[in-house]
Amino acid sequence: MKYPSVGIKPIEKKHLDAAGKHLDNLTKPRGSLGSLEDVAARLFAMGGGRIPIVVEPAVMLTVAGDHGVAAQNVSPYPQIVTRQMVGNFLDGGAAVNVLCRRAGMDLHIVDAGCAGGPFERHPMLLDRRLGDGTADISRGPAMSREVCLGGIEKGIALAEDFATRGYACIGTGEMGIANSTAAAALYCALLRLEPDEAVGPGAGADQTMLFHKIEIVRQALRVNAALLRDDDPASVLAALGGFEIAVLCGIMLGAAARGLPVLIDGFICSAAYAAAVKICPDMSGYAILSHSSAEPGHVRAMQKLVPDQRPLLSLGMRLGEGTGAAAAYPLVCCAAAVYNEMATFTSAGVSGA
Repeated sequence: MKYPSVGIKPIEKKHLDAAGKHLDNLTKPRGSLGSLEDVAARLFAMGGGRIPIVVEPAVMLTVAGDHGVAAQNVSPYPQIVTRQMVGNFLDGGAAVNVLCRRAGMDLHIVDAGCAGGPFERHPMLLDRRLGDGTADISRGPAMSREVCLGGIEKGIALAEDFATRGYACIGTGEMGIANSTAAAALYCALLRLEPDEAVGPGAGADQTMLFHKIEIVRQALRVNAALLRDDDPASVLAALGGFEIAVLCGIMLGAAARGLPVLIDGFICSAAYAAAVKICPDMSGYAILSHSSAEPGHVRAMQKLVPDQRPLLSLGMRLGEGTGAAAAYPLVCCAAAVYNEMATFTSAGVSGA
């Protein structure tokens, strides 16, 4: 089996057209709600033309994993911070906890493979470990193709489980020291960006560390060149990605297969999104780009991958965790409410243009 079978249906133009007609008939000048109307039309099409549009309840899946390339000093933070931040998530004290509470999203933390072994059981924690952190991509592949496919399968199953439990929208987030290095390498391999276009400061690299990080990405592309030649997304993801990125890729595919909108967080989640779109281009119809990351390579990458999609927010954020997706979720709810609840010119007795 080359890839897990998920059966994603393409978004149908007839549903987008029908949504456009409905939105144009609401009591407002045409297009005056801007991106909210675009999101509303896409939500209508994702649901196959069903009304009302439903996007509640929503769940955020923040997936954590460690990276062997952290040994190459590509982050100002030590690798142990991944594990420490998982503890912070479980204690409710991180930014993603705060934003999910405010946005009305449930939050679960997925351990895809943090160094140090399994965590103690916790109601918020989902154990989907693929290993004790990946290998160093600057010296060889991060993982085998079989392990990568296993991660994608775990992600698909997670999305299916939450859909079965009644969730109508899935947000994606991540945690993993050095994962911006892996994400940048993935952008280079999947989208033909150059390392100096894709690499950014991540968790706060200074100029010296940034130049070093660019060279580490070049080295990763060079030592894994044989695995990248056939442009197979799973081989690229196995060579350069992370355990959390593989699981996130699966979550996105699984959400799309169930017809659910999936909120894509910033730089690292978008690298998982790039792999998911390369595996199944129809998946992009179900993705909502939550925000433009302050990482300089993010906008370039998304313009190459999905030039017709624009992120909802541009707030200079680069934290990850799912914070951008949590901040964007209330706008998704607003878009659905506009479609479901606004009066038409006819029903309100208002004269049209």
